Amino acid sequence: MQDRFIRSITQLPTPLADALIPMLHQNFAGHLDALQLATLTSASKMTEAEVLLALLPIAAALAKPPISEFYVGAIAKGKSGDIYMGANLELPGEALFHSVHAEQSAISHAWLSGESQIVDIIVNASPCGHCRQFMNELVEGSKISIHLPAQESHPLAYYLPYAFGPKDLNVTSPLMAKQQTEFALDSADPMIIEGLDHAGLSYAPYTQSFAAVVLETRDGATYCGRYAENAAFNPSMLPMQMALSNLVRHNREFSDISRAVLIESSQGKISLVGATMDALHTVAAIELEHIVIDPV
Repeated sequence: MQDRFIRSITQLPTPLADALIPMLHQNFAGHLDALQLATLTSASKMTEAEVLLALLPIAAALAKPPISEFYVGAIAKGKSGDIYMGANLELPGEALFHSVHAEQSAISHAWLSGESQIVDIIVNASPCGHCRQFMNELVEGSKISIHLPAQESHPLAYYLPYAFGPKDLNVTSPLMAKQQTEFALDSADPMIIEGLDHAGLSYAPYTQSFAAVVLETRDGATYCGRYAENAAFNPSMLPMQMALSNLVRHNREFSDISRAVLIESSQGKISLVGATMDALHTVAAIELEHIVIDPV
């Protein structure tokens, strides 16, 4: 079991902890498939809802909050039945807008894993307005069921009445809907090819600034992030923040980063290069490779 879970595992009921420990292997990064979830439910003799709430300390152990020192865990359940953990991330000494909220982390985890819809969000503190707005961007976002400790579950619409969302700006394919933009770039660099794929899958209906970041660590592993815009603009999730959250979930240190690439569309109304460089230089003493690509 990874060291970061030693304290949180003690907060779980013993039967659940015993069943979960073998799953917290060195490669565990917060994903449990539907079969594993069923195994935990059966072994613990708890309902699925009880298991998911009980797992929140495990999700919170993925957090990296040097500013607030407030650990928040979240779990997104996909339509597939799989669950995806996420946690808050803060960049030391950097402006607060660079932070990643736990719900954003869990949702981006699911999106990067190929999920096309979130049906439940489980979180250990009531979602802030920023996260409510971010969730409202998702496929059938208003129907997502929000589960909190010691409270009744309600759909997002209960927490965000009279919401402003994609439809108000004539966007009919919301975040996580299957869509892809094709780009042209001749490269044999595997890292750039990976970034191209993720840029094509990014979500930028308001600026057309499709973008992705790929981080490479010293052992050759890569961690990606895609741009995810929001109808309210500010809750948009930058690809660098998504990539850093991805890296931290995999129990890697910022000091492991050896290369960073930002790929973005030449046709976008904005550029993410400045914000991306700010975030990168806060955590790693390397230069950002910036590649601008043309849509096909």
